Amino acid sequence: MTADKQTNTHSQTAKKKAVVLLSGGLDSVTTLAMAMEQGFDCYALSFRYGQRHCSELAAAERISAKMAVAAHKVITIDLGGIGGSALTDSSIPLPNQLEEGIPVTYVPARNTLFLSYALGWAEVLSARDIFIGVNAVDYSGYPDCRPEFISAFERLAALATKAGIEGADFHVRTPLIDLSKAQIIQEGLRLGVDYALTVSCYAADAQGRACGVCDSCRLRKAGFDNADIPDPTIYVK
Repeated sequence: MTADKQTNTHSQTAKKKAVVLLSGGLDSVTTLAMAMEQGFDCYALSFRYGQRHCSELAAAERISAKMAVAAHKVITIDLGGIGGSALTDSSIPLPNQLEEGIPVTYVPARNTLFLSYALGWAEVLSARDIFIGVNAVDYSGYPDCRPEFISAFERLAALATKAGIEGADFHVRTPLIDLSKAQIIQEGLRLGVDYALTVSCYAADAQGRACGVCDSCRLRKAGFDNADIPDPTIYVK
């Protein structure tokens, strides 16, 4: 093996590992790009949880391939079996206007479950960092997107894992937590993110075309407008 190859091999093995939750949407791909910029070897984790469509999972596959993640797993969880959300129960209509309080698109315990799976995979990988694209500025008011929740989960990770008991510190990284949607988009473009690959819509069709009226679509469109950047989203109408 040449000296150059030895150096490259050492560099690769020396990189820190991180599990990155990747939904296939705008926020999660920006989070992935930011983790990569910080030098992490990224392991992307997506979920088939009973959501209304799988277009976002197809987007996550495209993103993982283009951004050359170390690995990409798709885990199946049947949150549709318990319902309680317009995203997992088709009998609950998606809202077409802003709601007061926590909207019906909130999925009970979703981020708790997602982070638990990410924590499990991180422990297996000997990774100590988990990235999640939660945001507390331009968001839908979900309780599991708040800094208090993230801090509580880090405390849980220290108590609930073998690695934590043995002294490892797990960190849940939330690089978007204090950014507006426009700032998130600007940061992603700086990092070379192709937002045309992403799907954020709660009701996207099989081709990944967005409805343009759901909460997620409105927040996304406003972000591009406020950033004064053309919106690459393909809409049904």
